[in-house]
Parts: sequence; structure tokens; C-alpha cells
Amino acid sequence: MHFVTRLVVTRLGAASVLAALLWSAPSPAAEMRGVTATEIRIGQTMPYSGPVSAFGALGKGEVGYFRMLNERGGINGRNIKLISLDDGYAPPKTVEQTRRLVESDEVALIFSPIGTAHNTAIAKYLQGKNIPQLFVGSGASKFADIAQYPQATLGVQAPFRYEARLYARYALAKNPNATFAVISQNDDFGRDYLSGLKDVLGEKYDALVTAATSKSRIRPSTRRSSD
Repeated sequence: MHFVTRLVVTRLGAASVLAALLWSAPSPAAEMRGVTATEIRIGQTMPYSGPVSAFGALGKGEVGYFRMLNERGGINGRNIKLISLDDGYAPPKTVEQTRRLVESDEVALIFSPIGTAHNTAIAKYLQGKNIPQLFVGSGASKFADIAQYPQATLGVQAPFRYEARLYARYALAKNPNATFAVISQNDDFGRDYLSGLKDVLGEKYDALVTAATSKSRIRPSTRRSSD
């Protein structure tokens, strides 16, 4: 259900943003990177393989959505070509594939890439190339900082820190004497969750929370899907 909601809202938002992009574009459209009189070329990375390959369904849904949109006339008469590349959920591969999208495929923007570490890894590169990083597939609170990430916009995923607050409040409502055991990733994802618990527990955090961190190793792959 969460996948379906994210797909529908993100697609509607993407169509609106692309339409706004074209309204503000100078004439002719060919002057814009990745935009011609007949096509808007956008790119993304997705974990079609690797430890969270189930999330690859999001990329397939996005490719299918833009195919449907094109069959209905596209946006202002232009077809949307989404080039979706597999990064195996490995940040180094995300960087490699993103550079390919920008430098070889010459996309107008990067759309809905999945992963906190992965979006972090490509952010400065995209800023340097002046490439928008739209609908970031992460709940990390830092991506809402426009000063640090001026080219990025968050998607519809709930912030990790807010999720942790909800879990903590629910647990305390069910058991006011609850204690918490947390195994978190040693990255922005994990730190946001611990911060959310601290927001709710305050000075009691150290007494109520036993936390451990872990870091998984992930292996890249090279699949590609496009429309």
C-alpha cells in the first residue's frame, strides 16, 4: 500500500514539475539540456538487483507511468523518456550510473533515485553540473536543507526522524515503562531514527534505549531499463 501511494503521488508531482519546467523554458526547447521539441529525457538509478531489489518495482512502475503518459500525448506535446539504470543499491555504482546518465545520455534531471547514502553520493556532483535531483527516494531529514542540497527535492516518503517519533510515542502509550532496543545503520538513516527517539524520550533516552549500529556490505550490478 505504501508503494502504491508513493507511486501515484510521485508521478502526479513529476508531471507537474516537468510541465512547470517547460513553461519556464526559453524558446527553442533545444536550448535546454535533455529537452527537444519532441522529447524530455530524464534519468534515475534503481536497485533492480542487490539486497533491496524488491524496490525495483518502483522503477518499473515509473517507467510504465511515463509510457502511459506518452500514449496520452506526453507533456505539452513532448514524450518523456525515463532512462532507469540498476545500481544494485551500492552508492559507488549509483555515482557511476548517474555520471553515465548526465554525461552520455544527457538527461535534463535525475528523478526519484532510491537510497539515503546513494543520493548523498551524487548530490555534489549534480550540484556542480546544475542538474536537478527531484523526488529523492529517502526519508533523511538533511535533504530538506535547501542550503546544503539546493538541487534536491524530497519525495513523499515520511522523514525517518518523524517515523521514530511515532514509534516511540506509540510504544509509550501502550506501555509507559517501555524500554527500547535499537539496531540502526551507521549512516544518516540510522542517526535520524536515534534522533527521533531522543526527541520523544529527552533526558530519559540514555536510561531507556540500548542501541547498536551495523553497516552492511552491498554488491553492485548493471541492469538497465528504459522507455
